[in-house]
Amino acid sequence: MSESKREQPWYHEGLRFRCTGCGGCCTGAPGYVWVNKAEVEALAAAIDIDVEQFEKRYVRMVGIRRSLVEFPNGDCVFFDSKRRVCEVYDVRPRQCRTWPFWRSNLHTPESWDETCRNCPGASRGPVVPLEKIRSQMDVMNV
Repeated sequence: MSESKREQPWYHEGLRFRCTGCGGCCTGAPGYVWVNKAEVEALAAAIDIDVEQFEKRYVRMVGIRRSLVEFPNGDCVFFDSKRRVCEVYDVRPRQCRTWPFWRSNLHTPESWDETCRNCPGASRGPVVPLEKIRSQMDVMNV
């Protein structure tokens, strides 16, 4: 076996994914949607309020980091549960843009299998090549 072959991740041939728009990744158990300053600014502009108002209404501090607030049931504050859509989709945070290609989901084949059980788009659709998966993983560490 060549050295480069041994260094390849288990998903080196790519993984299938096509978002179904189900909203499963926007809803459910409480958690964090990490945002940076640029994302806060873009989100505030998208809903036409100033950054200070946006932060008071939609951002919570977790230590030194910022996370979007959630509804009491854990759903993202920007997820419209009646229409099943993200109200800020075009400017959604990096964490949302890179789902499901997070390090935590790709750590082992078993962690990917768990992702596939919870996300109807994972393991379906076109094959996403390794280069694209790596570029998504490099955006942020989740």
